[in-house]
Amino acid sequence: MRKRLGMITPSSNSVLEPVTSAMLAGVSGVTAHFSRFRVTEIALDAAALSQFDASVMLPAADLLADAKVDAIAWNGTSSSWLGVGRDRSLCKAITARTNVPATTSTLACIDAARALGARRVGLVSPYTDDVQRRIADVWAEEGIAPHAERHLGLRDNFSFGEVAPSTITDMIRAVAAERADAIVILCTNLDGAALAATLERELDIAVLDSVAVTLWRTLSLAGGDVTALAQWGRIFQTMPNIG
Repeated sequence: MRKRLGMITPSSNSVLEPVTSAMLAGVSGVTAHFSRFRVTEIALDAAALSQFDASVMLPAADLLADAKVDAIAWNGTSSSWLGVGRDRSLCKAITARTNVPATTSTLACIDAARALGARRVGLVSPYTDDVQRRIADVWAEEGIAPHAERHLGLRDNFSFGEVAPSTITDMIRAVAAERADAIVILCTNLDGAALAATLERELDIAVLDSVAVTLWRTLSLAGGDVTALAQWGRIFQTMPNIG
């Protein structure tokens, strides 16, 4: 059966749409559909945090529901610094409004780390020092205290999509050298999905790209076969625990 996946997308994100489409190019009967709302910067001040208010995100979900999608994902990692409860509440609200099951990138990343039994998780992100510290605190509250991390100190969301794959690779290798047993590329505007499988073979460590694991969890939520994407990394050989 055909599966339609709805993705709520930050307006300044230039990575997640082409990457998701490329990942699905060889998968018969599965399509991704995108709805945007305005996000231009990642910071902890009031203006930046207000970008992620549910009142501006839910209309994007409503538009995706018009396409009769089988699952909806907030394809962004904001609850990693706002608190994961925000995403759980958002998912409930989306389903209540649209009657479509929902998930998010942060929920997918946390679920992926748990599904693989990772105990020493490394985080790679483009974010500023204070955002990265907040992420560590939020993830620790979920029982996953980051073991190692690298970040770039960037605030402008569009700039994240301009980070070279070689820079992302260097950060992943640095975190792996600190004996992490899984590495999360925590940002859906970092172009890391195509790096994951190669680096997994090189480093013998799971590499969990946010765009990839969002697709993993959303496709499973829609009742699709995640193993069809096995070439994109180890996580696609594991079923998510969606509760």
